[in-house]
Amino acid sequence: MGFVKEEKSKKVLRGVKTVFFLITMLISFLLFSAPILLVIADTLLPFSLLSASLSPSSLSLQTLSSHFNNYDFRYSLVDIPLVSIIRSVVIICVYNLCDGPRLSRGPYLGITTICSVSSLIYVSFKAPRVFRVSSTDRGEYVRAMEIALFVCSLLLAIGHVAVAYRTSCRERRKLWVYKIDIEAVSPSLLPSFEAFSLCF
Repeated sequence: MGFVKEEKSKKVLRGVKTVFFLITMLISFLLFSAPILLVIADTLLPFSLLSASLSPSSLSLQTLSSHFNNYDFRYSLVDIPLVSIIRSVVIICVYNLCDGPRLSRGPYLGITTICSVSSLIYVSFKAPRVFRVSSTDRGEYVRAMEIALFVCSLLLAIGHVAVAYRTSCRERRKLWVYKIDIEAVSPSLLPSFEAFSLCF
């Protein structure tokens, strides 16, 4: 009887360890892929909210063309998703072009901050004008979607800066560990270590 209970407890413990390992791996994957996932969210979410705010009309090429032709800074919302897309394209291009050292300090964090702050200023400047002149005949749902569109754009801009800063810190830690590993090698072994590195 005691042997059966012990086997059950071992199975439960194994199951808990497996679940913990999977959760840890998932979190690690999400953190590592955060810049790419955030760019995808920044591209899709604003357009989804814009489509919802245009209800009952649907978002199509014809609708977008009509909004561009009748664009007014005080009324139109079509520029908010475009700002998000431009911001995301610039950030992901810089992220892909940068290697470890440049991710740790330099173009990635700097350009991400510039893009995000610029879009924050633009959206913050536009929001009061849109809601000041907004017509009162629109339903509560449409107005809620418009507010959600602005809030989403602001939060994603802040998220880009936070993710870029975290990525920069992670790459700095990697470089620091690599530096310690190199300095830990005995000076007499350093030439052979460098020769070994050149082989790879």
